[in-house]
Amino acid sequence: MRIAQISPLHESVPPKLYGGTERVVHFLTEALVDLGHEVTLFASGDSTTRAELVPCAPAALRLNKGVQDPLAQHVNMMERVFARAREFDVLHFHTDYLAFALARRQSVPHVTTMHGRMDIPDYGPLFRTYAEAPIISISDAQRDPLPRANWVGTVYHGLPVDLYKPCLGHKSYLAFVGRISPEKRVDRAVEIAKRLGMPLKIAAKVGEADRKYYEEQIEPLFRDPLVEYVGEIGEAEKNEFLGGAAALLFPIDWPEPFGLVMIEAMACGTPVVAFRCGSVPEVMRDRVSGYVVDTLDQAVSATARAVELPRDRVRAYFEERFTAPRMAADYAAIFEELVTGARLRRAGGRAAFGLAAIDSDADAEGGRGVDGLGGEAGVGMD
Repeated sequence: MRIAQISPLHESVPPKLYGGTERVVHFLTEALVDLGHEVTLFASGDSTTRAELVPCAPAALRLNKGVQDPLAQHVNMMERVFARAREFDVLHFHTDYLAFALARRQSVPHVTTMHGRMDIPDYGPLFRTYAEAPIISISDAQRDPLPRANWVGTVYHGLPVDLYKPCLGHKSYLAFVGRISPEKRVDRAVEIAKRLGMPLKIAAKVGEADRKYYEEQIEPLFRDPLVEYVGEIGEAEKNEFLGGAAALLFPIDWPEPFGLVMIEAMACGTPVVAFRCGSVPEVMRDRVSGYVVDTLDQAVSATARAVELPRDRVRAYFEERFTAPRMAADYAAIFEELVTGARLRRAGGRAAFGLAAIDSDADAEGGRGVDGLGGEAGVGMD
C-alpha cells in the first residue's frame, strides 16, 4: 500500500527529547516500511526516517523560540498533504481533528488516530458534526467519553523489539518518567518513595503551562534527599534509566489514553506500579507486569512486592503484546479495510450511475444518490 503518515510538528520524528505521539509515529512508520509498504512521512524537517520525508516545517516547533503560532504551520501542512492525496491509498493522520473538514471533501480513504484524552466538553459537538470521520483509539478506555464516534479499531502502541534490552538483577531505586503536571501526580511518587525509604529518580519535562504548579507545589518536594530530579531524557538514556530501576511508578490521576512509558519499562524488564485510571487495566497484567492499585497505601505495598517480580517475565509480557511489528500489522489491517470499503462504494456508485443512464425514466434523483455515498464511512466521493 501507498501510505501517508501525517505527524504533528511539535516534535521531530523521532523526538530529540520528550514526545510520545511523534515517537509512536516513528516506530509505526519504520515498521510499515519493514512490512514492504510505500510510506511517505509528513513531519518536521529534522525528522529521520527510511520512508520518504516531506518536511512541513524546518524543525520541530516546541523548541523553536521563533514559532509564535504552531497552528499556522499545521494548516500549511494540511494543504501539502491534500495536494498530494491522490498519490496514496490511505492517509493516516496523527493530528487530532485538524484534517476532518478537508478529509470529508475528497475521495482518498483516511483515518485519524486519536492520541489524547477524549473527555473534553468541546469534543461532543465536534464529533457530532463529523460523525462519519473514521478514528482509531489507542485503548478501549479512551473511547468511553464518546462511545458513538466512528471508532474503526483500537491499536495499542508498540516498540521495536530491540529498542531496549532487558536489565535483570537487583535494582535499588524507583523511577518516574513523564511530565510534571497535576494529572501525572509526581507528588504521589515522592510519597511512595518516602514511605519505603527508597531513592526516587525523576525524569520529567516541565511545560510552560505547568511551570507555576511545578514551582509552587512540586519543586519543594524535590528537596528531599531521597529524590533526584534529572530533567528531560531522550531515547539514548531511557534504557539505562528505566532498566536500572527496581520499579516504575505510574501514579496518574486522569483518564490516560495509553501510557507509553509503561511498555518502555516492561521492555527493560522493569515492573510497573500504576493507578487504575484510563487504559491502565488494559495495558497492565496484574502480578505479571507489575501491579494495578487504587490507593496510595496499596501503591506502597505493591511497590514493595513489585521489586521481587521476575524481570524476565515482565519482558516476555512486553514481547507478547506491545511490539512495533504487531502495531504495524494491526494498522495495516485497518488500512486494508478502509481501502476495500472505498473501492466497494465507488463500484456501487458507478453501478447506480450506469443504471440511471440506461433507464429512460430515470431523473436527477439517481445523480443525487451517487453523491450521497460520500462520507458514510469517512471516505468522500469527489
